[in-house]
Amino acid sequence: MGLTSSSTGAGAALSSLARGEGPLVALAGNPNVGKSTLFNSLTGMRQHTGNWAGKTVVCAGGKCRDGLTALVDLPGTYSLMARSAEEEAARDFICFGEPDTVVVVCDATCLERGMNLVLQTVETGARVVVSVNLMDEAERKGISIDLPLLSERLGLPVVGTAANKKRGRAELLEAIAAGGSSGGMRVRYPDAVEKAAARVEAVLEKRVNGRMDARWLALRLLDPDPSLTASAERFLGFSFFADEKLRTTLAEARLGLLREGLDPARLREAVVSAILAAADGVCAGAVSFKKERGSALDRRLDHLFTGKLTAYPLMLLLLAGILWLTVTGANYPSELLVKGFERLERLLDSALSGAPWWLRGALVDGVFRVVAWVVSVMLPPMAIFFPLFTILEDAGYLPRAAYVLDAPFRRCRACGKQALTMCMGFGCNAAGVVGCRIIDSPRERLLAMLTNSFVPCNGRFPTLIAMITMFCAAGRAASAASALMLTGVMVLGVAATFAATKLLSATVLRGTPSSFTLELPPYRVPQFGRVIVRSVLDRTVFVLGRSVAAAAPAGLIIWLAANVTLGGETVLTHCARFLDPAARLMGLDGVILLAFILGLPANEIVLPIAVMAYTSQGSLFGLGGLAELRSLLAAQGWTWTTAVSVMLFSLMHWPCATTLLTLRRESGSPGMTALAAALPTVFGAAACILFNLAVRLLG
Repeated sequence: MGLTSSSTGAGAALSSLARGEGPLVALAGNPNVGKSTLFNSLTGMRQHTGNWAGKTVVCAGGKCRDGLTALVDLPGTYSLMARSAEEEAARDFICFGEPDTVVVVCDATCLERGMNLVLQTVETGARVVVSVNLMDEAERKGISIDLPLLSERLGLPVVGTAANKKRGRAELLEAIAAGGSSGGMRVRYPDAVEKAAARVEAVLEKRVNGRMDARWLALRLLDPDPSLTASAERFLGFSFFADEKLRTTLAEARLGLLREGLDPARLREAVVSAILAAADGVCAGAVSFKKERGSALDRRLDHLFTGKLTAYPLMLLLLAGILWLTVTGANYPSELLVKGFERLERLLDSALSGAPWWLRGALVDGVFRVVAWVVSVMLPPMAIFFPLFTILEDAGYLPRAAYVLDAPFRRCRACGKQALTMCMGFGCNAAGVVGCRIIDSPRERLLAMLTNSFVPCNGRFPTLIAMITMFCAAGRAASAASALMLTGVMVLGVAATFAATKLLSATVLRGTPSSFTLELPPYRVPQFGRVIVRSVLDRTVFVLGRSVAAAAPAGLIIWLAANVTLGGETVLTHCARFLDPAARLMGLDGVILLAFILGLPANEIVLPIAVMAYTSQGSLFGLGGLAELRSLLAAQGWTWTTAVSVMLFSLMHWPCATTLLTLRRESGSPGMTALAAALPTVFGAAACILFNLAVRLLG
């Protein structure tokens, strides 16, 4: 099952969804420690995994292999002092979701950082098991970890794992079944902090009635976080500051801290410093280094992928290579699918030979042909693009790309994490919008959501590839030229993203960029077999299924519009004629603009709708090759300028229906959703008008 949450106080809600007859276990950890891979190993499920921070932006739940234990994979978090909605969801589940055990996953190659979260989790009173994951990578880098010594110092079960190789899985399941330990090491804070916390703890102990650790809550209330306070009050069922004795005790404790020179900022610094010092103490002597070959190689690769002179050329080269393989490799399987659907259509047509013409037309010429077009044109490039993109992700390159793009995003007064969500948008804009949850600032999160549709999603690739192949690239080097042109189109989308972000930052979403930590994970050899299988099943099939679900009813509506007549002409013709004057300004015609409008459910069906309207068949054009399609479009007056205009408007126009619904849910604002639809449309129309004006002036 998938459990989603984007608000504070989510712990109890997620707990009620996940809890069954057996124990409930939370899987927590920093981003990029292999949590999702470990989740898959323990449950046998197929949660998508990736090698970059912020990958898990929702909570996923499933049953462990014993069939009883419920396991929840929480969003990655560095600390229970949450800074984003996703970190709040992780914190709330650990603190208020009442899990029976919390498994804290640490990175064996950087153990000190994970100990910070371990010690904070122990303070909440939770029963904890520590999984030191990525042991294989630690061994490769010459890092040795004394697990028994760690367990002795922490007072907790510590298990070494390598989730991708299923090492340590049985031992971890045994530790989970044993229930972990709640008597782990406690951090010792400065005396003034301990004294103040003890005063508040004495009052809280009676109020919380054993439902949570009173000392942990006292420390949090001395330096209150509004979201944590609200979640704790909902969980406990009373208001802290409405309790006169508690309110008075808190005021006296804070006054005592001020006398010791600990104002809120210095108190926070003292608490964090104590936790970090304790984490270092736990790891001291338990972690030893024999060699640094892996780190040296990582540094050399980083000099290439993030260097001032090499970063952008290598980024463009990798993108062009992926697109060339996609364009070249998709042709043959696409032709096979076309032929297969043609045979299937003949069989379906024969089976419905005795049915009324309208039923046969609606099902075959409407629903089936739209679905067939979407599958035959969309499936092959997706099945190539997604695995290649996922290999870059699994190898650890995408965080480097985000690091390189951080500077231009900050110049646009946005957050560098927007580069990560933009990368998600290349696969699916709806996924990119959901991914914006990893951005802490509400203003910057909105910026990223509103501009995500400026980069072309997978659904727009078929139209872009078809236009380039038919009108802009020819000869022996057609595939390479097509890949370069498509790369240029994608770069234009990124440039438009920067421009739109800058515009919004200077107008409706004014503000200054916030700071953030972007982790660069170690490079890893991609798990090619698993990447290919998972990306095909989890991404390709999922996106294709969603598109087919949208295309089928759209096919019926389009067939009706093409066959219902008013005054001797179809509804489709009337609509196209009405739109024609506005479309001509952009170098299009009414049919093309109408196709974009009717293609709202799925971008993949824009071109077949236009072809259907041109042929006046009342059904989609037969699934012929690109040469036949080019001849038909040329007969309608298409030139290379028409094709470029179609590409520009395909790149920048309103998002698909799925993305708009996702925007509405994530933003919570109909106005922002409307702005997200209008902004790329205005950019696209302006780009088309300027391009055609330039062609006329130069021609």
